Parts: sequence; structure tokens; C-alpha cells
Amino acid sequence: MVTAVRGGRLDIDWQFLAFSLDQVHVAEGEAPVWDRPQGERGSGILALEWGVAVRDGFPESFFAAHEALFAIRHDHGKRLHEEPNLREAISGVGLDPDVIAEEVASGRPLQTIAREHDDAVDRYGVFGVPTFIEHDGATFVRFMERNHVDDLARCLDLLDWTRFNEFKRTRVPR
Repeated sequence: MVTAVRGGRLDIDWQFLAFSLDQVHVAEGEAPVWDRPQGERGSGILALEWGVAVRDGFPESFFAAHEALFAIRHDHGKRLHEEPNLREAISGVGLDPDVIAEEVASGRPLQTIAREHDDAVDRYGVFGVPTFIEHDGATFVRFMERNHVDDLARCLDLLDWTRFNEFKRTRVPR
């Protein structure tokens, strides 16, 4: 989505909403991740808090920060719950990590994550990312490679096709 929107290749209204895979894996009856102490929330919550802090406070820097935070784990193999990694990513896109850390410490990003996650689950049955929400429907998609705008465009064309529920390869050619 970032590549497509940045490149002006998609004429759509978009909004990135917070969703926690850590919360999805909480066993029934256990406390939600956002009600736990910082060290017990899971591996992705802290990075998600930093991302929401940027999204809501510095929207012009969100795409760059989103990519940098994503790269911590998926490109560099570093841990998302270690603040030095988050500080490095955020400073690398020209933002002051102290300002972002202060906003995270306020608790507002965590409250936003909880609200957006619960809303996505309750209203649309979201269970993973990325999930595209259009009108009253939600569609989870798993892309095999990043940054292929044509793949995304094809996917978005299918969102209105509600008689098609699942398409999954039994073996992934590599």
C-alpha cells in the first residue's frame, strides 16, 4: 500500500488502522495485551505504539516510519520490543525519538491500538494483517512479495466480488 499510494498508482481513500497479532494469540480468559505491564505485552506492541504515535502526531512522516519499523524485524532481523531499535528506525526517518517515546509513555497510542483493534475484530471479524476493509466487508490477504503494486491493484479489484471467499495455493512455488 505504501508503495502504491506514494507512487500515485492507486486512486483510493486509505487509512492505516492498528491491529495486534499479539492480542490475537491471547488465550481466552487472559488479560488483553494492553492491560499488561510493558514487558508482558508481546513482541510487537511497542513498535505498534511508536507507529501510532507517528501516524497520529506526524502523519507526513508515517509512510517512512512505517517502512522503517517494519524493516526492523522483516529486513534486519532485530527485535521489535527493544526500544533502541525503534529509536534508530525513527531517527533514521528524521524524527526525534525522544518526542515519540514521550508520546508512547503518555499511554495514548496504546489506548488507540486497543480501540482500533477491538473495533476491527468486533465489526469486521479481522484476524490478521493485512486486511482490507471496504464498506461493510473485510478481506485478509497474504502477499508473497512486497512492493508489487500490480499485485495489490488486482487484489483490490477483487474486494467487491463477494461470492469468492478463499483462494489458497496448496504449495507455494519458489
